[in-house]
Amino acid sequence: MALQSGRLAVYVAFNCVILALFSFTSTAWAGGSTKVMSLLQPYDFLYYSGVRAYFSGEWGKAAELLEKSIVTRESLFGVRRQCYDDCMAAGTEALKKLDSEHGTMWDLWALDWVQQKAECLRFCIGRSVTHVGQLPVSADIEYEFGTRNPYNFLQVTYYKLEKLQRAASAAHTYFVANPSHLEMRNNIEKYRRMESVTEEDFQDRESHNEKHWVLYDAALQLEANSEWKQAAEKWKACVNETLRQTEECRVQCEVASQRLPEDRGVDSVDGVFEKAAALSLSLLSCRQSCVTQVATRPGRISAQEDFLPTQLEHLHIAQFKAGDINGALQMLRSLLLFYPSDKDSLDNLQLYHETLGGDTESQSTQPAQQIVRYINHSLQEKKLLYFGMENLDFTFTDPDLWTPEEVVPESLREIWRAEKEKINEKMKVGEQQEEVDDSGFFAGGPVPRVGVTITMDDEMLNGTNRVVLDGVMTEKECDRILQLASVAGSLGDGYRGRRSPHTPHETFEGLTVLRAVKLAQEGLVNQSDAKLLHELGERVRTVLHSYFRSPSGLFITFTHLVCRTAVTEDQKGRLDLSHPVHVDNCLLEPETKQCWKEPPAFTHRDLSAILYLNDDFDGGELFFTNRDAKTVTARVKPSCGRLVGFSSGPVNPHGVTAVTRGRRCALALWFTKEKLYRDREREEAEAVWAADGHSVVKTDEEKEGGATSSRNARSQVTKEKKRERRRVTGGKDEL
Repeated sequence: MALQSGRLAVYVAFNCVILALFSFTSTAWAGGSTKVMSLLQPYDFLYYSGVRAYFSGEWGKAAELLEKSIVTRESLFGVRRQCYDDCMAAGTEALKKLDSEHGTMWDLWALDWVQQKAECLRFCIGRSVTHVGQLPVSADIEYEFGTRNPYNFLQVTYYKLEKLQRAASAAHTYFVANPSHLEMRNNIEKYRRMESVTEEDFQDRESHNEKHWVLYDAALQLEANSEWKQAAEKWKACVNETLRQTEECRVQCEVASQRLPEDRGVDSVDGVFEKAAALSLSLLSCRQSCVTQVATRPGRISAQEDFLPTQLEHLHIAQFKAGDINGALQMLRSLLLFYPSDKDSLDNLQLYHETLGGDTESQSTQPAQQIVRYINHSLQEKKLLYFGMENLDFTFTDPDLWTPEEVVPESLREIWRAEKEKINEKMKVGEQQEEVDDSGFFAGGPVPRVGVTITMDDEMLNGTNRVVLDGVMTEKECDRILQLASVAGSLGDGYRGRRSPHTPHETFEGLTVLRAVKLAQEGLVNQSDAKLLHELGERVRTVLHSYFRSPSGLFITFTHLVCRTAVTEDQKGRLDLSHPVHVDNCLLEPETKQCWKEPPAFTHRDLSAILYLNDDFDGGELFFTNRDAKTVTARVKPSCGRLVGFSSGPVNPHGVTAVTRGRRCALALWFTKEKLYRDREREEAEAVWAADGHSVVKTDEEKEGGATSSRNARSQVTKEKKRERRRVTGGKDEL
């Protein structure tokens, strides 16, 4: 067995050596300059030429060359893949002789096989690619294309050429891999507002290379909605696409241009076999690294650990919940190939057998064959790589956590265990710090309002489903609502009249939409200001519903105009907060880091928002923390028209710093995905307007479940509902 493994390493080594040599020495097979010009040119040269044209302001030339560099790179990969498939059978007859009675000549038969395959690849690739185009490109170029920087240049180029649809597509393609690039995000929002640009123009031109991530996200969303049958189908497609992408990457490792191992100097004793082994190990290492490449989401630096096993785990659970027990059993057995002693998986295995009645057919269910092949191939590669580490001074970093210990040589196990433990500890810390938000929201959608820009996103706010938007209100609108608060704000509103519900150093005033409407009816405030207060709620709902990409409807559950005013000469030595750290839909217990979804928490709240009206005060910053309520992760300074939105659950504990001078006013809003908990007071206010012959801003969702348009309908609200309304609004939770 050891001899066979050694031979396999040599076979692969010779194959790689010949391929590498031919990559450096091959020339185009066809003669004539016209024919050569039709071959694929070096895409790095095309790219650099396009960048030079860009900085020279030659927009047409820049667009042409940059596009050519992208197309040529894709074509090169396609040619290599096609040639690999076409040359699979090359040298097969010689390879078969390895097991014949002439096996004593195995080295010559191996060389025969390598040379025939090399000749086939040389001829095949040479028909489509110039000699220079076959040379390896620099790491800088790989980085440029890996980060999709050509699309960054193309976005500006097409904008200059007034080809706005292409500019929008290039901007979107770049942004997918660079989601923290705020300038590009704002550019995309500008494109959305242009009449000639439609939603269909925002296409990810690289989506064919990231299809598995599209499927992954779609499957997660279906899971969140408990659509188990559809989720299982998406997870299965995701597994298949992940395996396909991994295999494609592995093929490119073999057919791409390879540099020969460097000579280790005049004292080196490396002969042909040593150099061949070094090249074979480089090839195997490249193949193993495909796990990391495929598991790294565009725009991320680190790969998702256990990417394929994680998908299999999701898949078998989704299949089970969808009623496909046999399918779940097969996928679970596939998962056990990675972690054969995992307790949870073994418990699930027992459950599936019991669910199927313990029949003999279920006992004989086998893992998926493509997973079996994947595991076997990967383990054989790992054995050869660890042999190289132990005996040939080769360096290899195993990308998998599931690698069994018996694959690792005894002399390396101590180091291997330490490295594995280090990774596991890092993952545990990551799990503690990076919680999963199960709210069903997915930040990063469009902002459908002219003038609104994204100032801070998840990354800048160090959290999940958080955003800061500017330009939601104008200065004039802020002044109008501030004036409304001054005239109509009620001390202690929402806290049984307590002037200072959170701290004795500040007074608190509040105003609801319904109260503003009633005061307008009595002529105490302007009708237009009361309507603006109502309209701002819908404005915020529309923006956040789009940005957080809520898969279901989003209903306003409460709107509260609130002002906090520092008590003059009572600020010395303050250590308290304007509003203590809390979570909006559960009771936070910082000591245990638990958050209990039970009354008096407003458990139906799904999304929270605060729209600031002014900044002429000291303090009053919104801040986010970890669950310990101490570790601050982000701060937001108020200003007119600035909107902060975030999911209401335990991933977003927050508080407000002390207001030490002046008056801080803001509009606090909460939203729910359940129509049952929509704001009834808001509907009553709308009914008042409708009965008086006034129109209000209404969405289709609100029309479906809103109040009727007659005074008689309003008067039919039962006393019980009115009492319930007073009870619900008696303990508000402002931001």
